[in-house]
Amino acid sequence: MMRYSIRAPHKGPALLATAVALATVAACSGGSPSGPPSPPSPGTSSGGTSTSAAPTSAPPSPTPTPTRTYPLSTAPRTVPAVRAHEAARGPGWKPAPTGGVVVAANSTALADEGRLLAGELGIPYRGAVAAGPGDVELALGAKGGAPESYTLTVRDNRVRISGPDEAGVFYGTRTLKQSVKGSGAMPEGTVTDAPAKPQRGLNLDIARKFFTAEWIEARLREMADLKLNQFGLHFSDDQGFRIASDTHPEIVSAQHLTKAEIRRILALARSLHITVVPEIDSPGHLGAVLRAYPDLQLRNVQGVPRQGAIDISKPASARLVDELLREYAALFPGGWFHVGADEYQALTVRSPEASYPQLATAARQKYGAQARVQDLAEGWLNDRAAVVRGTGKTAKAWNDGFFRGGVVHADKGIEVEYWTGKEIGARPPAEYLAEGRKVVNLNDEYLYYVLGEPNQFTYPTGRRIYEQWTPLVLRGTTPVPARYDSQILGARFAVWCDLSRSQTQAQVAEGIRMPLTALAQKVWTPTKPTLTWDQFRALAARVR
Repeated sequence: MMRYSIRAPHKGPALLATAVALATVAACSGGSPSGPPSPPSPGTSSGGTSTSAAPTSAPPSPTPTPTRTYPLSTAPRTVPAVRAHEAARGPGWKPAPTGGVVVAANSTALADEGRLLAGELGIPYRGAVAAGPGDVELALGAKGGAPESYTLTVRDNRVRISGPDEAGVFYGTRTLKQSVKGSGAMPEGTVTDAPAKPQRGLNLDIARKFFTAEWIEARLREMADLKLNQFGLHFSDDQGFRIASDTHPEIVSAQHLTKAEIRRILALARSLHITVVPEIDSPGHLGAVLRAYPDLQLRNVQGVPRQGAIDISKPASARLVDELLREYAALFPGGWFHVGADEYQALTVRSPEASYPQLATAARQKYGAQARVQDLAEGWLNDRAAVVRGTGKTAKAWNDGFFRGGVVHADKGIEVEYWTGKEIGARPPAEYLAEGRKVVNLNDEYLYYVLGEPNQFTYPTGRRIYEQWTPLVLRGTTPVPARYDSQILGARFAVWCDLSRSQTQAQVAEGIRMPLTALAQKVWTPTKPTLTWDQFRALAARVR
């Protein structure tokens, strides 16, 4: 996450059935149509041997017009690449004025996806009618398939996209859109596709730098075409609190998003099958909130305040944060809420118990004589996670809020968002995985775009992510053992605005474009890419 950075320099599915073949090479030289050999003349065998007494001077029968044939198709060229393509012979499909987009029977829930695709392809949307020549048909198939999976079939000048859920069908429309944009057509055959990881996305810090609703909406559309499905929104920190509040309007920064703007963002995200994950980080990173509540700010034994840290020994601190958690849990309909838990300044000193005796006393009173300040902080995390769970959501927290040892342990239901091994309290990723915890990858070595490049952060490149990183690389450059793959839920690329004036909104958008594209490839398709970086970059420019 990288805010105080005490450091040295520098929301899956099973693999697709292997029985589905990948694209094969063209069967005809040069890919040009050709006709089959003419059938033998009457009275002649296929070997050309005479079978009758007819004179050789008799005129031959007319040669029939050749029947057009096609080479075997190749897989559509998309970003991310499709997982499997069964080749077939045929002309493929191109949008034409006589065709349209329709939805199958019992699939009217796909109307929004159908209208969007029709507009993108420049053909009419005709609703729930039978598919005809030139049409694209969207269909919800039988339940039980892998979440977000789809099958896309091109045959007889028609396209059919089906899946067990709306998200899967939507991703099929992204494949069709990209193929048509890049080559003008969708190849003949069948694509069978599904993501390698269930959580794939972008994290954005709007607390330090304000981003407009329009900028955020543009990123959501970009994410959707890359089949990304999770957008983390860090809107509270020391520098600002950026969403309007009904319960505590006194904490809101002058420059902020209104709730109407948030609802508009959420409506777009929902239509694109993206879940927005809000974050209110505590017990650290609460500076903007504490400006209105200075009596709740953490102070050491000498009375010196600690930046952004709330005094977790005071009951009023929990009441304030929980009121905010409940307010924004009601605003954001998704299944997750991020509660932070990183970089609590009370734990960055040599002896937290000596420096913060009020925290040490509260820890012993609540958890017993052996409890320390670390345990009080871990209990704070568990209590905030319980509030979030009470609203029907799963809690996420940064990995340096999960401590080794102690008498209090973080609830196993909290998803670990692993970002660093450099902060005090951070542990190697294998420790979290060995405990059976579910982890999301936000490796600060590859996936952190920190404005101004402070503390020896450098802007990540798409090439480095594409060529070196995988979801198993949680910390630094070394992957964890492959046996932990199923516990790694996915990854998000993160934008942090530490030096907020270092780049404009437009510069940020351009700077993250290819890193986000590379991440999309690596969380969708688990195998090593077949394209070189230059080929991948050129493809991305054509299809997006």
